[in-house]
Amino acid sequence: MKTPWKTDKWFISPWSYLPEVTKKYSFAPKIKIHDVTLRDGEQQTAVVFRREEKVAIARQLDALGVHRIESGMPAVSDQDKAAIQDIAALGLKSEIFAFARCIPEEIKVVKACGCKGVVIEIPASDHMIKNAYGWTFDRAMKSSIDATRAAKEAGLYTVFFTIDATRTEVDRLLDIVQKVATEGHMDAFTLADTMGGCTPDAIYHVVKRAITRLKKPVEIHCHQDFGLGVANTIAALQAGASVAQTTITGLGERAGNVPMEDVVMSLLCLHGIDIGIRTQKFCEVSRFVMQKAKVTQPPNRPIVGDSLYEVESGIIAGWVRMARKEHPLEYVPFAPDLVGQKPVDIVLGKNSGPPSIEEWCEKLGIKATEEERMALLQAVKAKSFEKKDLLTADEFKAIADRVLQKTVARV
Repeated sequence: MKTPWKTDKWFISPWSYLPEVTKKYSFAPKIKIHDVTLRDGEQQTAVVFRREEKVAIARQLDALGVHRIESGMPAVSDQDKAAIQDIAALGLKSEIFAFARCIPEEIKVVKACGCKGVVIEIPASDHMIKNAYGWTFDRAMKSSIDATRAAKEAGLYTVFFTIDATRTEVDRLLDIVQKVATEGHMDAFTLADTMGGCTPDAIYHVVKRAITRLKKPVEIHCHQDFGLGVANTIAALQAGASVAQTTITGLGERAGNVPMEDVVMSLLCLHGIDIGIRTQKFCEVSRFVMQKAKVTQPPNRPIVGDSLYEVESGIIAGWVRMARKEHPLEYVPFAPDLVGQKPVDIVLGKNSGPPSIEEWCEKLGIKATEEERMALLQAVKAKSFEKKDLLTADEFKAIADRVLQKTVARV
């Protein structure tokens, strides 16, 4: 591809592909999405997924092409356990994982549910082990070793998940993980930025060090507390991490987890890496999950927002009218159909301009002079200001009838 920054589906900055920029990247040959909507996403305040809803969401994730589904924590909820058993029995293409604490008995429950893999969590930082769990460090290490050994014996793909990794001194963290990998078992290591308090440069640096030292696949799990979760996830992948743990549209505790849509689209458009996710289903799946979660997202939410492709500004409306037939990516970074969005639509509001009125007059077959269109524009702005909202087609028709009748009366 001669111009990976400009295709028939997206048009982004060519700076992203400058050799001086890309030379430091070490993307894994195969990158997977590990979706945690059914576990970490449900930890968002007031979100509850019932058994049948979890199964329905799992089907949606599988249809989306998600590589791994973390289906829940079977040892702490009978309903979760039942849902996980149901999901594992569906025969989905997605690999089914479950989450467990460092307790060997919980590993047995995961295995009995029919899962392929398990994510085993333990706090990594000494301060969290002491202050949040009330444990000694030795207890945490013994639990980690015993649980990961149990996972190996059960034949489960074992992901060792270090809570609060980014608030742990780097060498201390890697010492802990290496000890578990050596004395226990670990197929992959998850570096978790549990409090979302790290920077992309730091994530890149530590992921590189972890891969070099551990000689194991590294996964990345970030949160959005400083709004850097997506950037941190991409930085980890640039450094060689092979799995990104995400949720649908960023569901999750506090400020949320990393939105899958943002990561996948960043990889596809900004880095030219297609990981096999069916991006055309993003809006459909997001709306399905948000409805089940009873969570409302901002209308301008990246990629899946309901009003993302509505154009109110008169200036931008002019761009749309001028370019949409032959150059539709002059005014948006990616085509709406790439993510299942509705087409770009010029709407009427306080910020509309002459091109907006021209658009709506054409759409509704209204003939008006330039003077009449300016009168329509002022009336549209006034009505929108009064409503504090956009105008409907009927409201515009009513304004047009009134304004054009006045013009006729003056003549």
